[in-house]
Amino acid sequence: MSQKRRTFLKSLGLAGVGFTLSPSILQAKPKALAIGKDLSLVTLSGKVYANGKGVAGVAVTDGINVVLTDASGKYEFESNATAEFVYISIPRGYEFNNEKSITRFYKKIESIKGRFKADFDLKKLAQDDTKHNFVVWADPQIISEADAVQLKQESAPDLKQLVGSYPKDTLFHGIGCGDLVWDKFELFEDYQEALAITGVPFFQVIGNHDMNLDARTDEGSAEKFKELFGPTYYSFNRGDIHYVVLDDVFFIGTAKKYIGYLTERQLAWLEQDLAIVKPGSTVVVNVHIPVYTKQHIRNKDKEESIGGVVSNRKELYRILKPYKAHIMSGHTHFNEKIVDNENIVEHVHGTVCGAWWTGPICYDGTPSGYGVYEVNGSDVQWYYKSTGLPKEHQLRIYPAGAVAEKPEHVAANVWNWDPEWKVEWLEDGKPMGEMQRETAKDPLSIELHEGAAKPAKHKWVEPLLTDHMFFAKPSAAASSITVVATDRFGKIYKEELKLETTQSLVR
Repeated sequence: MSQKRRTFLKSLGLAGVGFTLSPSILQAKPKALAIGKDLSLVTLSGKVYANGKGVAGVAVTDGINVVLTDASGKYEFESNATAEFVYISIPRGYEFNNEKSITRFYKKIESIKGRFKADFDLKKLAQDDTKHNFVVWADPQIISEADAVQLKQESAPDLKQLVGSYPKDTLFHGIGCGDLVWDKFELFEDYQEALAITGVPFFQVIGNHDMNLDARTDEGSAEKFKELFGPTYYSFNRGDIHYVVLDDVFFIGTAKKYIGYLTERQLAWLEQDLAIVKPGSTVVVNVHIPVYTKQHIRNKDKEESIGGVVSNRKELYRILKPYKAHIMSGHTHFNEKIVDNENIVEHVHGTVCGAWWTGPICYDGTPSGYGVYEVNGSDVQWYYKSTGLPKEHQLRIYPAGAVAEKPEHVAANVWNWDPEWKVEWLEDGKPMGEMQRETAKDPLSIELHEGAAKPAKHKWVEPLLTDHMFFAKPSAAASSITVVATDRFGKIYKEELKLETTQSLVR
């Protein structure tokens, strides 16, 4: 055996094992193996049209590349066999095509001889969409038929009623912000039935409880979600707002283990997607796991939970820097606003299911409910809607002694608070100034959740520290306390507490 041949076999780990390669094998051209991913090229093409006429400038993507339709509404580009869908970023001024409130903006790629053709038929809106509203439903998270009944009989009719309280033809859409079910895929049908009751077209975000838990990698964990709702990251437009949905739940290959993380593929796609959005525009990014929360600070933990925030969020912040951005999330079952970045407001939402359908509130005392956003041009205003309660219900007052650490103070939970709010109090009608904000647990959450024996339905639920609790010390002779909360938009909310009567904490 020549030295050159011996060196070659050694490099393959075959030297000295009596293995001989024929010259024909050594000279043969490599062939693709039958196993593994198909990386062959696929040509995607088609047309985006409305009323038979092509629509120019519509973004079309396979989740890897982003192209724009030409003057006649046509597109064509090279993809590869790893791409699962071809889909559009619905342009402003058009309806959201949906099937019983599930939006459909995509086509599953079924390549024939390396080509796939997909046309998209749009319908022009009857009115201008510069003004429109949207809602964020975080964590419906149904695990049983009983949960599904509550979703369909309480949450869905509540949203339907809210929409009906606005002027006729007001535009609404919804974001299902992840954990649509609780690992029970058979209940996805109930979730879809609930959306149909609302009459609002919904876009879906994948949550950690919407994943295939037997997948071997993150790539396979979204299989069922994609089957029902299409791609896990995409964008669409309404009025002056560009909406983005991302998948920030990274499954690490063992049941119910995940981290908050955005893959390179998504970030690279997002850079392309936003390249056609004018700097200074308002962008609304929707994820399941919060990009950031301050819960670890409130709990005095040494570090953030890797499953509770997005580890590589700095890259997302960098990409969003040229825009005015809002980030929508759920996952935590508490309500929080993060305004640390000058161009970004992060909205961590209280949940539709509260503390997993155990009662009327979340961990932090926020009522079960959802976020409501009113858009006018690039301006976004918002409030929190408690299920089954008027939209003016924005705080809850507790008598002195309700918070053990502050026995002489009345307390108020103002769950949608952010630093632009003002929370003041009056004693017997006399203005007393601003209340003091402190980190504390909500008394009703303690009453309903604290201890190993409760709540009976899910005994592991416990109250959490929150930073939207406010305190004031009334005089001994006071007979009534009024809390006046003014939000960042100048809307005023009031609640009164009669000190001489004993009231239930449940309000």
